[in-house]
Amino acid sequence: MAIKTLYDKDGSLAPLQGKTVAVIGYGSQGHAHAQNLRDSGVKVIVANRRDSANGKLAIEHGFDPMSVEDATKKADVLIVTLPDEVQPNVYEKSIKPNLRKGMVWGSTHGFNIHFKTVALPNDVDVIMVAPKGPGHTVRSEYERGGGVPCLMAVHQDASGKAQDIAMAWAIGIGGGRAGVLKTTFKDECETDLFGEQAVLCGGLSALIKAGFETLTEAGYPPELAYFEVCHELKLIIDLIVRGGLTYMRYSISNTAEFGDYHTGPKIVTEQTKATMKQVLKEIQDGTFAKTFRGDYAKGFAWFKAQKEKDYNHGVEKVGRGLRRMMPWIKPVEM
Repeated sequence: MAIKTLYDKDGSLAPLQGKTVAVIGYGSQGHAHAQNLRDSGVKVIVANRRDSANGKLAIEHGFDPMSVEDATKKADVLIVTLPDEVQPNVYEKSIKPNLRKGMVWGSTHGFNIHFKTVALPNDVDVIMVAPKGPGHTVRSEYERGGGVPCLMAVHQDASGKAQDIAMAWAIGIGGGRAGVLKTTFKDECETDLFGEQAVLCGGLSALIKAGFETLTEAGYPPELAYFEVCHELKLIIDLIVRGGLTYMRYSISNTAEFGDYHTGPKIVTEQTKATMKQVLKEIQDGTFAKTFRGDYAKGFAWFKAQKEKDYNHGVEKVGRGLRRMMPWIKPVEM
């Protein structure tokens, strides 16, 4: 089914005029939404701990960070950019007691609304604007006069004006300049989780580690293995982002392209696809959300163990040393 795409001409900032928008959390997405909306003429306040790094950044950017409770009391529209796992607790403790009829809850990701870990009353609008890019890009593209494409959805339209408000929000952060794609909380959430787990993060990380292990276990130097299965990914990904698989294949050697067709299906097999379908099923039926929330309730014990394990993986150890040889990539050490 074709998705509908809207632009600046299809809406306006008027639905936000005279309203106070509270951006809850001044992190990656929060700082971009707050600054872009303010620069678009919208009244914006920020909720964040003043003594944190993000709070200090908000002050540096000209905001006066306040508590979530105070921001909710003063706001007409909430844009909640906190991590998925902390939103339910913050909602119950700080937002729910101060939520008023006619207010707007704005999400930048559908997780908590779709999986009902945040249950909002039926007299508030529930909308989403999800830029398809990191916050620093949302900000930099806005500053240069452009924008990042956004997904937009309405989960609950108590006022009858929820879509107009969502569109105003998207326009205010620059999304209307690039394109605003209408979707649902369900579709945004489930496709986002699947993409992260099966391809972009989970699938790719596992493929890199397996490739590195295969080469080093066969006796090849870990430095060569790192370059071949990790470092050169950027070249390939940049080509794909610019022109899809066709442009990437046009740009590489015939040997590499032949190997793509010849070997790719041996790595990602029908069994791999069957596993992907199972991953999607567990996202759709809430199994993953339950597992994620369960580990968070235990202090993220399993999550932290995996982080530690992979930090000490061979591809990470050798990579840290090799990246120091390449200052032009602006290496970062965690």
